[in-house]
This record gives sequence, structure tokens and C-alpha cells, in this order.
Amino acid sequence: MQSQGPPQAVTPELSEWIAVQTRAGCRAEDILAAMHASGWDDAVARAALALPPAGVDRPDLDASGSPSTLQLADRQVQLLLRLQHPRLALIGGFLSDAECDALVALSRPRLLRSQTVDHHSGGSEVNAARTSEGMFFERGEVPLVQRVEQRIAALLQWPQERGEGLQVLRYAPGTQYRPHFDFFDPAQPGTATVLKQGGQRVGTLLMYLQVPQRGGATVFPDAGLEVNPVKGHALFFGYDRPHESTGTLHGGAPVIEGEKWVATKWLRESVYR
Repeated sequence: MQSQGPPQAVTPELSEWIAVQTRAGCRAEDILAAMHASGWDDAVARAALALPPAGVDRPDLDASGSPSTLQLADRQVQLLLRLQHPRLALIGGFLSDAECDALVALSRPRLLRSQTVDHHSGGSEVNAARTSEGMFFERGEVPLVQRVEQRIAALLQWPQERGEGLQVLRYAPGTQYRPHFDFFDPAQPGTATVLKQGGQRVGTLLMYLQVPQRGGATVFPDAGLEVNPVKGHALFFGYDRPHESTGTLHGGAPVIEGEKWVATKWLRESVYR
């Protein structure tokens, strides 16, 4: 990749070179560094990689020193598992049994068939890939929700106002969420509308409120990983750009027996309104 002066436009040749590096398993940061070394303008390089502008951070745990526990303002939790690719962490004891039961009770009367983003309009639609029931709380709607949101902000070092409202989902026997990405696909026409509310999604925290007797694992097909639900545990995964190379393709396997209840918090790159 040669250049004379800082290149200012993304060419088809550059896009193909990036695709080759990505398929080879190169990290976005390494590709960006190679582009910088070849003289590419930072803003152009980041746009070509679908990366955020310089200075935009990402939610993550402070796991310096490889701790087995993390002390939050109101609770000590366990760091049970951490992966680098996908960028993922499993947290034990994030919610108490009482908090899990209360979230289920509060949400049960408001359940409706779950929807997904309509890629064409940016609105919502019922999709056969997602057969659960769900509802959304407003941010800080009740004291319990506010307490959980404060705990999430402390765990992931991410402001509460840069998160969507807490969603609670119920999976009955036979229901599932087929593998998908949580970020919004930049190539879809409806994405521009969705991004007006707070920018791109950059991370997901999934909290297990009630576990089934069989089935219902959270699966990451590209990583060959299955996470069995445990009441009170939380699963975080982050994505540094809206691209399949993040390895965050995931789904909820069908529930075989019993019910699975989860709460989901999606984090945005800017203030969500």
C-alpha cells in the first residue's frame, strides 16, 4: 500500500486490501496502524474501517491486574471469564436473586412480542428470527432500574445517559433468538435513522434473571462458545466497530424446558435520547 502525501479518499483498492487483512484475522487497531504508517489521513482511515473518530472510547471493565473480584459502589462481583476476541467478560453475582425476581415481576404485565430493527426504515418489526416476548423500561423509571443502571455504568465505566432503556425478555419453551449482531449495519438504508438517537451501539450487557431447566444458552458461533445462563450472572461483550470481524455474532439457543428471563442493556457511543 503506497501513497504520495496523505491520501484523502477511500478507493476500491483500499477497501479490498482492508477486506483481505480482516479475513486474515488482523485487528482493526493493527490495520489502522499500518494505514497511519503508509501516510493515510486518520479520519479517512477510520472511516474506511468503520471505526469511531479518535478520542471516542469504548465501554469495558477495569480488569488490570487480572482480579478475581471487582468492587462496585454497592456490590462486589466475580470476574469469571474474560476473552480478548470477541471482547467478552462473564460476571458472577451481578444481580441478587431478589433483584432478578423483582425485575421479572415488574416486567411481566407489560410483555409484548419482541421486535427487531427494520433495516429499510429504521423502525421496528416482528421478525421470525426472534420469538421471545419483551418490554422496555425508561431509564431510571423505578428505583430498582436506576440502581441496576448505576451498577452497569460503574462496571463498564460508561455514562448512564449513553445507554438505551433496560429491556427484559421472556423465552418460553421453543423460543429463541437466532445468531445476529447487536450493532447497526452501516450498509442498510435504515441505519442512518437509528443512529440519530445516540450513535452506533458499542456494547451489550446481558443479565440472567431466571434460568430454564434445559436449553437457552447464549451462543457465539464464530468463537465456538456457549454460555449457560446462571441467575444473577451478567455477560458483557463489546464491539469496536460495526463489522463481523468483532466476532460478536451471537444468539439465544432455543429453550427446551422451563423459562428463560434476561435483561439487556445496549450501550451507545453518545447520549441516547
